[in-house]
Amino acid sequence: HAIQMLEKQCPSASLDYIVEPWFMGAGSESEAGKEFAEWQAESEAAYGVKFTSSLEDLPPPDAPRLALISGRTADNPRLLTECIAKGSKCIYLEKPGAPTVTELEQMSKEAEAAGVEVLMGYNKNVCKYVRKTREFAETVEGSHVTFVSNNAYENTPESLGECFERNAEGMLKNMAIHELALLVSFYDVSVDNIESVTADKEFSSMQTLKGPSGKDYTDFDKIKFTIKTKTGKEVSVAADRCGGTDSFATVTDQSGSEVFRYYMPDEEDKEHVKMLQDKYPTAMPYFFTQDPDYITVKERVAKHTVDGQPAEGVATISIAVETLKVAEYLTPMLQEQLK
Repeated sequence: HAIQMLEKQCPSASLDYIVEPWFMGAGSESEAGKEFAEWQAESEAAYGVKFTSSLEDLPPPDAPRLALISGRTADNPRLLTECIAKGSKCIYLEKPGAPTVTELEQMSKEAEAAGVEVLMGYNKNVCKYVRKTREFAETVEGSHVTFVSNNAYENTPESLGECFERNAEGMLKNMAIHELALLVSFYDVSVDNIESVTADKEFSSMQTLKGPSGKDYTDFDKIKFTIKTKTGKEVSVAADRCGGTDSFATVTDQSGSEVFRYYMPDEEDKEHVKMLQDKYPTAMPYFFTQDPDYITVKERVAKHTVDGQPAEGVATISIAVETLKVAEYLTPMLQEQLK
């Protein structure tokens, strides 16, 4: 996020302050903390951006203030309160927003009472492969769409155990939450409108693994399911922690034959990915494929904060609340089906 704004890839945004309590506090002596300190010194010198460990240090805004919250999910409720107190006009909140529906609903009420808008970092809502798949599906009678999300974790107990612990909210509230947001945004999916959910037992897998702390965590390492809504829509989602770096979507016709598939990244994007890999060799692989979409969401939210025009395709906090409700509703049902 910071690099994209510092490099002026979001023309409506100016990154003035970076608030980093961990690497500028208790985590400053770690290897990552030392690396952060180097980047801080470089960024201050090159861009004049100011770093601080607390929102308390921010002066009152002299332009419409947009706060981007991208930290640990558990800290988000407190950070939202602090951002509102510091004069934010709009808040860009990273997914899923909060650990539970109750907390996110409370945050939504708090922001509404303060007259502060909260928009979500669900970048797949503005993704090329999602748009192209939905457009194609509309041309095929009786079509069925499947959204496929992959991560590139090693398929070992150590690697997945670390992943399960770091993302303790679980697969559906974490990795597959983007796909659930698509279902809520574009396919009328809500807890009240779900008629049935069916797990694909052949594809899906659930494990209990030890995290680095020694505690046990149970989660899906891969899951595939189909939702039917009471209003007659049907859509599928597949997510695989060890499926590789490409996400894609497919369209099948009435006979079940695949008639369309679109990848992220596509051929055009792969050149861009290669360039970013060479430039930032230590970054997480998903940053490269999602780079254009991160820019799009930030730019639309920043422009909206300035001119008040609608931020097209960007999910609101109310969509995020419904998405989290769907995740909490589906998780035990799917776990039960896979036992």
